[in-house]
Amino acid sequence: MVSATQTTDTPSRNRFASGLDRFFSITKRGSTIPREVRGGLVSFVTMAYIVILNPLILGGFSADQAAKDVTGGWLENAQVAAATGLVAGLMTIAMGLIANLPFGIAAGLGINSFLAVSVVHQVTWAEAMGLVVINGIIIVILALTGIRTMIFTAVPAQLKAAITVGIGLFIAFIGLVDSGFVRSSGLASPPLQLGEDGSVGALPTIVFLIGLVIIGTLMARKVKGALLIGIIATTVIAIILQAVFHVPTSVDSKTGWNLNAPGLPSALFALPDLSLVGHFDFGAFSRIGPLAASMLVFTLVFTNFFDAMGTMTGLAKAAGVAKPDGTFPRLRSALVVEGAGAIAGGGASVSSNTVFIDSAAGIGEGARTGMASVVTGLLFLASMFLTPLTQVVPLEVAAAGLVVVGALMVAQVKDIDWTDFGSALPAFLTIVVMPLTYSIANGIGAGFISWVLIKALSGRGREVSWLLYVVAAGFLLYFARGPLESLLGVG
Repeated sequence: MVSATQTTDTPSRNRFASGLDRFFSITKRGSTIPREVRGGLVSFVTMAYIVILNPLILGGFSADQAAKDVTGGWLENAQVAAATGLVAGLMTIAMGLIANLPFGIAAGLGINSFLAVSVVHQVTWAEAMGLVVINGIIIVILALTGIRTMIFTAVPAQLKAAITVGIGLFIAFIGLVDSGFVRSSGLASPPLQLGEDGSVGALPTIVFLIGLVIIGTLMARKVKGALLIGIIATTVIAIILQAVFHVPTSVDSKTGWNLNAPGLPSALFALPDLSLVGHFDFGAFSRIGPLAASMLVFTLVFTNFFDAMGTMTGLAKAAGVAKPDGTFPRLRSALVVEGAGAIAGGGASVSSNTVFIDSAAGIGEGARTGMASVVTGLLFLASMFLTPLTQVVPLEVAAAGLVVVGALMVAQVKDIDWTDFGSALPAFLTIVVMPLTYSIANGIGAGFISWVLIKALSGRGREVSWLLYVVAAGFLLYFARGPLESLLGVG
């Protein structure tokens, strides 16, 4: 017998599900609500390390181990962690609701390192974040005026395919390095090596390999939720092994856990401290001068602009929402939201927030719409209160997921015409420079410059959009910014 409550609840649930389907075009994009939820959860799991890592880069637990600014000021770890979760949550939800894309947004690792290493010895932390806000405002203006979309559209399809492949190799390389499977040798040649001293014996790396085999096998068997199941299963294995062998973190051992040792949390909840929100100003221009400050903004804009463009190109192709020319639905909205992420990140003192390459894991799980982003964003907001839980999944387990997703993205290499060397060489440079320099922007720059030069010198210059000439010239300035700053007396 069916109760009256059940009969009234079922139509309500059906109407809610139908509303979600229509709003996010879930069925139209070949997805389902459960798949979007799984994809959003997987994206969060693979991105959650930023809540731990960003505070370690920008802040510290005490003044003696934090990145100090020109006045000796520093950012407190707990405050950076709370604000990191807040901005990532809000901006990822905005990406889902406004652009309807399964792209997670969080603090970009390139820019936060640049701020901590190269910027704050010249300005205060508040002034550095003011520069990030200006960078975001410029990017939003470029998006609103359509200039950013024009540049995006001007990129040839072959280069867009190469960008996707390069990103696939890049995130796979990140996974291999984060897991300890590939390490620096400390030598000029070879610069890299397998594991520690050329062998794989560290328990965290073994856990990574176990995860890689589990996820790879589940994917090969076409198991629904393969990435999520694999990550959870490997995390359980890691917790058990850690309880038996008590492996330290990398702070105390070269073969320790990269970021956090797996284990059951001692507590579930922690109240967030949002004191850093609004802690920025524009005093850098008076402290170091307009020219020096402008050069720093130029670097931020170029890095932010093209890292995001490359990442979105790759993710859109992986999600199957990209058109033949590489563009995708609500492109301008996505570009505006991403630029707003830079403003929000600077405004909350957590560095520029940008589209995260790691959200490819959620796409690999089947996410195709903005509903997955809403799920990821809500989990980031929850992470402000559940900080202990974000440390349960070790980075080595997330790394296994990144390598699998990288393998999926490299399949786009088939769309490159390798018989036309005028296209093949720029595509090749785009692909290899990304992982080798740990920068999406560098790979795009190498591809753009070589594409323009080879086409022009081989008599095919008219095939190239004038915008690509302008962008290639901008990249030349970007790559030569060190000598230019020295020449101008900046820095």
